Order: sequence, then structure tokens, then C-alpha cells
Amino acid sequence: MSNSKKLLQAAAGSAGGAGLNVEEVFSTYLYEGNGSTQTITNGIDLDGEGGLVWIKSRTDAYNHYLHDTTTSEPWHFLQSNLTDARNTHTGNEDLTISAFNSNGFVIGSGSGVNNGWGGNNSDFASWTFRKAPKFFDVVTYTGTGSAQTISHNLGSVPGTIIIKGTDYVENWIVYHRSLGETKYIQLNTTGAASTSSNTWNNTAPTSTEFTVNTLNAVNESGYNYVAYLFAHNDGDGDFGPTGDQDIIKCGSYSGTSPEINLGWEPQWILSKNASTTNDYSDWMLVDNMRALTADGTNSDYFRANESTAEENTSTNALAPIPTPTGFRLTSAGSTSWGGANTDTYIYIAIRRGPMAVPESATDVFQVGTVQNNTPKDVSPAPDFPVDFVLHHAAANSSTGNKLAINRLANDLLYTNLTGGSSSYGTYSSYSPFDHMDNVQLTGLGAANGAAWMWKRAPNYFDVVAYTGNGTAGRTVSHNLGVAPEMMWVKRRDVSNGWKVYHSALGAGSSVALNETVGEETNGNGCWNSTAPTDSVFSLGPIGDVNASGNTYIAYLFASLDGVSKVGSFSYTYPSDLTVDCGFSSGPRFLMIKKTSATGGWIVIDTERGFTSGNDPWLQLNSTAAENTSWDIADITPTGSGFIIPSNGLLGSGDYIFYAVSA
Repeated sequence: MSNSKKLLQAAAGSAGGAGLNVEEVFSTYLYEGNGSTQTITNGIDLDGEGGLVWIKSRTDAYNHYLHDTTTSEPWHFLQSNLTDARNTHTGNEDLTISAFNSNGFVIGSGSGVNNGWGGNNSDFASWTFRKAPKFFDVVTYTGTGSAQTISHNLGSVPGTIIIKGTDYVENWIVYHRSLGETKYIQLNTTGAASTSSNTWNNTAPTSTEFTVNTLNAVNESGYNYVAYLFAHNDGDGDFGPTGDQDIIKCGSYSGTSPEINLGWEPQWILSKNASTTNDYSDWMLVDNMRALTADGTNSDYFRANESTAEENTSTNALAPIPTPTGFRLTSAGSTSWGGANTDTYIYIAIRRGPMAVPESATDVFQVGTVQNNTPKDVSPAPDFPVDFVLHHAAANSSTGNKLAINRLANDLLYTNLTGGSSSYGTYSSYSPFDHMDNVQLTGLGAANGAAWMWKRAPNYFDVVAYTGNGTAGRTVSHNLGVAPEMMWVKRRDVSNGWKVYHSALGAGSSVALNETVGEETNGNGCWNSTAPTDSVFSLGPIGDVNASGNTYIAYLFASLDGVSKVGSFSYTYPSDLTVDCGFSSGPRFLMIKKTSATGGWIVIDTERGFTSGNDPWLQLNSTAAENTSWDIADITPTGSGFIIPSNGLLGSGDYIFYAVSA
């Protein structure tokens, strides 16, 4: 999106028009060090708008690096785990951030941001916060030694304020709205919240200023300070296509197994035990690019107050579990996040993006083939982070299962089998989705297997993980933004078939993704005879979709003009039938299933060949190799859709389909 459009959106947000989207003001960006100069392009305008870049080595125990735009020297940095003054890197300006750009930043060759102990291939995480009203602001001031007010441009009452003296050794001091104006807590320690009138002068911040008192760490006379201000949206956010959505919350929770309602799914959470000082009182930082999973297991995290390399949760130390409306903790969870005790925990949470409705299929879908034994092994690689991949786990000329994995659950299921993830394993030894522009499938099948990749986006595609309750009428929230027209549901923890909802069949019927059977009428069993809405879908009581205590994954698809089409048609053989998908450049991917009788789930794509002749086709319900000799898939693409020709062998009957544009 152009800068001019962003400015127009921002201006219109408060007036009820479109506002900035979360992906325009915040980014988690992962990269591999190269020991030289790198340009990180994350779409965030730091040069024009200003903000903060926070970098941490994932593989090595380097300090955290925080660079903000309040100085004219980008290479100046602070470290959240240390009390040190701002490091000016005098004489070594090319080691850290060397420039802030209109769409990201440039890093030098320094070991803390672009190199590691083991060489140039160390991994790094970066988080970028752009200055924007009701999201984030950075201000500087000089201490007076007596109570003073500091102006800011956050445009709302801050939810969190983090202050650091930049020219002397001192602790990081944090205000959090849940602790109030009589308490503070330190970012660089495990210490609990302390009560002091000398910090905020017992004065709550306002939408235009905050107050500091005589505590040296926030207001020593003659010393300089930087303050990072995080907003708290509470139904008053000015973001998203409608200019009225929230994207950041600063809150607290306590109690065993709490569930926190944010109103949206988070992508980044920073949390801290504010009640106790112990081994479980670190500042815990998680994000969905580094695995923030639906079970809390095998999630990656940092300690913002420690230099420790990235750590990973285990079965007995569960991280926050994202939900469509927030996150939850379990009683089996680590006390570092408060899943098993009643202490008070504070947090900052940022909404998952994107919020913008995609305008092109290439932004959210890609077809590739697997190239084993390379770091990122699908080619051609999509230039977006992948959220869901279907993969023919063999060379296309050989038989193989149809693998289905997603970023949210990070476990392995097969569309042609009924087993749960425990039957096939979770890929905890690496993160297949741990890339900004691809998905790693090394070890998950032979080279040359087909790979179909989706990105979650409004009005297009969503993924939801949930736990069943066995009750008819259960509703599950989602973030598709429109009513899903097709849903695939699979029980994750034990064996059960795949159930598919399709709007052409209605809420009283289903089909099975792993079988060839046609439409099955199941009344209240699957969907409770209730069509999904733009915010929830309904379930019946049967084990395929809603057994009590069992875990499920749901994939939600919708028609989006010019991008995707969920539809149906009736065909009479032999005749020509033209199906209009509303595309302008033809389909790149087409899936067809006969529902009036038995028939497989046929998949055709342009990467393997989609022409007017016999098309190579695979079946999601079968291990069969690619078929090129039988003209059942002699389907002709057109600019707007496809033609079922009279000389094909598709057979008369009713069909459902799903297509994605080229």
C-alpha cells in the first residue's frame, strides 16, 4: 500500500473510514545472519513515521538490541536485559542498524544483530513498532529531579510506559495500567511490582501526557531519558478496514487456567508475573512467527530480561494458547505464564494480521514442488509466510500420503487418512513455518511432490483450533470476517474422519475429505443444522467434530472477488459446461468433488500443468500418484474460470469445487 493511501486511511480512521491495519504498524520479521549488510523489508515506514526496532538472536545468548528513531544515529541502541546506558557504537557504526527505511531497516555485520558464535548462519528475530496514534509512541525528555509532566502523541491513555535513562547506568522502569500509578516494575529484572510515589507521582497518565517524580531511574536532574508508550484499545481503536477495530491491549490476569478475551487472536505477547520474585518471574516474549501453538507445546519464547537464546516449551511447561478471541493458560502450563497459580500477571498483546483483505491471489496462495535438502525447500517459493500447506508426500509420479500441516497447530495430519497427530507425529525438531517467504518440508516427503500453500487473510482463508464439548449447538469463533462457504474439520488427537461443510450442500449435510462417498445427510450431527456466520460456526454433538475434551482443527474457505471461488455446478454428460469463477486471469488451483455419487477429491494446478489437454491430477483422499493418462481431468481453463468439455469423462452429476486465481 502506498504511503499516501496509508495517510488517507489514518486520517479517515477517526471519522469512521478505513484505518491503518496492524501489518502497517507492527511486524515480526525473522532472518538469518550473513555477517554483512542486510536490508530487512517488513513494510513498516520507520523513516517517515518513526518507531522502535527490537532484535534478538535466536541461536546465541546475545543481549537484546533496541534501536529507536529518536536519535539521528540509528546504530545507537539500548538492551532490555541490561542497565547500561545507550551504546553509541562509536567507530563501529556499521555493526548494528545503519538506516531506517520507508519499508524497514538496514542492519550491519554485528554479532548481536547479524552474526553468531557459530558463524553467519545464526537466526534472529526482530519486532518493529511504528509510531501511530492509539498504538505506539516514542518520546525523549531531560530529567529535572522534581515532578514534571511529559507530553506525548499517543492520542490515547497509555496502557504501558517503558522508560530508560539513555546516558547512565540505571534500571528500566515500567508503568502498566493494571498496576496503576502507585506502582512500577522493572523490565530488566524478575522483581515483583513495587509501590512508590516517587515514580509516577501517584498520577495516572492521560491521552496527552504522563508524570514522573523524583526517582532517579525516571527523572534525575540533567540526565536524558527515552519512553516507549504502548496504547490500550478498549473498543476505541481506529484500525482496520472499518476504522473502528482494536489491535493492542495491556491487561492482567490471575487464577488457575485463565482465559483472556481480547476480542481477536494475538500474534505477539509480552507478559510478566507482577506478584512474585522467583525463577518464574521473567518477562516472557512469544510470537506466532516462531511457533505460538494451539496446544502451548513446542512454542518458542525469549526472556526479555535475559540474554538467553530462544527456548522451547515442553509438555509440562505450556505457553499461552492463542484462540480466535484471545489466549488461554492451562493448569498444566508453566508458572512463567501463570497457568497453575493465582499470582497477578501483566501483559501487552498485539493483534494477528493481516487485517487488509487481499487484492491478489499471489499475496495469499502459491503452488510449488518440494526440493529436498535445501534450507527452504518449496519452489517457486511464495513471498509470504505460509499458514497452511497441503503436500503430496512423494514424487508426483509415486504414491504418497497427502500431508496437511498448519502454523497454528504445527502437527501432522493426512487428508487421505483418519489418524490423529499422535499417529504421525508433531514436527517439534524444527519449525516448518519458520520462514518469512516459504515453508520448510525437508524430511516430510520426497522431492518433486506437489505443495499448495495458503496464507490466512480476511474474507479468504482462516484456521481455527478448538476443543470439543460434546454439546449440540456449540459455537466456535473465527476471524474469517465473512461466513465461510467451505470448512474442513478434523479431530487432531485421535482417529476420526475429515468432515467438510459446503454452502451448496447446506448445514444439514457433509462430505468426507478422506473418502469418495457423496453427500451425507447428518442433520444436527455435524453443523447443528445451522449455517456459519461471519463470526462463528456451529457444531453438533458427534465425535467427528465435537467430542468432549478432544482437540480439532478447522480450515475455513470463502469466495473473494478475483482471488478465490467456492462454488458448485451440475453437469450432464456429454456436453460442454462453462463455470464462471469471476477471475480475470484464470485459475491456478482447482479442486472438484462429486457429491451426488461417489467420486474423489480431484486437484489440478498450473505448476504441474493445467491446459486444454489431459491435466495431471491428484486426489486428496488417495495415496495414488499423479494421473496423466485418463481424461477425467480434461478440464479447460478460461480467463474467468474453467470448462467441463463434452469429450471428458467427469460424469453427470452434482459437484462442489474450490478455485484460486492465477
